[in-house]
Amino acid sequence: MVIKRILCPDRLRRVPKQFSWVDHSLVRDKHLCGMSNESLALYLFLVTVSDADGLSFYSDAAIARYLKQTPQRLGQSRLELCKAGFVAYSRPLYQVLSLRQSVGALPEAPCEHQQPRRNDSDLLPIGAILRQAFGGAQ
Repeated sequence: MVIKRILCPDRLRRVPKQFSWVDHSLVRDKHLCGMSNESLALYLFLVTVSDADGLSFYSDAAIARYLKQTPQRLGQSRLELCKAGFVAYSRPLYQVLSLRQSVGALPEAPCEHQQPRRNDSDLLPIGAILRQAFGGAQ
């Protein structure tokens, strides 16, 4: 059983005045600029599934299935969101953070970065790798 704990109490998310869990400052303050689509998909997923404190403990495997991301890409997306100050992560717990800052950019959030474990299902035959490298030619 996962024990939920607040990872960043000073950045606890609250419902903004416009009554939306997706904070308008994402667009207004240009937080979205430069973020990858995969990272933004992860952020939207986490905003959607997290509780009132922004906490979620979906497994990496489940998130990767929902978002159709490889474990490696999911790790990159998580790291990008942590560096941007959107989420904090301490396996297996995510916390969607408040985007409200009084001055300057959002501080980088704690993130336990780990290399995803490989399993045999992550491996591709050499033929598939070559087809991808050469644009799908047979």
